[in-house]
Amino acid sequence: MNTRRPLVLITHWLTAVAFAALVVSGSAILLAHPRLYWGEAGASGMPSLVDLPLPMVLTGQTGWGRSLHFLAAWIIVLSGVSYVATGLPRGDFRWTGYNALQRRTYWIVVFVLAPLAVWTGLAMSPAVESVMPPIVTLLGGHQSARTLHFVAASLITIFVAGHIVMVALSGFVVRMRGMITGSLDVPPGQRVDSTQSGAAR
Repeated sequence: MNTRRPLVLITHWLTAVAFAALVVSGSAILLAHPRLYWGEAGASGMPSLVDLPLPMVLTGQTGWGRSLHFLAAWIIVLSGVSYVATGLPRGDFRWTGYNALQRRTYWIVVFVLAPLAVWTGLAMSPAVESVMPPIVTLLGGHQSARTLHFVAASLITIFVAGHIVMVALSGFVVRMRGMITGSLDVPPGQRVDSTQSGAAR
């Protein structure tokens, strides 16, 4: 039987709920202006870097989306920091149950894409820029931050979708029960590392 620490369970579920909120609110924000730019400024009528194949249907209606996005993002940041701070000393990020490609993918998501998403998200905030201007200038401007944020968020979303598929293929009911009860019953003769329980992100 495999067991998981309560903190792993709590941070996993907090992250799952907050991530769903990020996807919903982020989609609403994007539908208000589905164009990406590079540099400091970007608006309708200006040349764009990328025109996303999405309808512009929520113009002027994203106040709730931005508030929810901000709240959900901070929940994930606090949850992630707690998970990493307690997991590193315990060696939780060795991910010995995965192959080399899977391990690299987890490392990139946790230690590259997630921090990039946080950085670029903060860089889009005028309040944050007023206190720490370099957080924006290092990225090349507000619109550059928005474009990089979209790329990082899209890659993380693809990763999460793949994670859910892998959990489903490896026994969805068993894995979900394990993430609720904190224990995973392993069939005789089968070795399952704790990171394969769906607790790792």
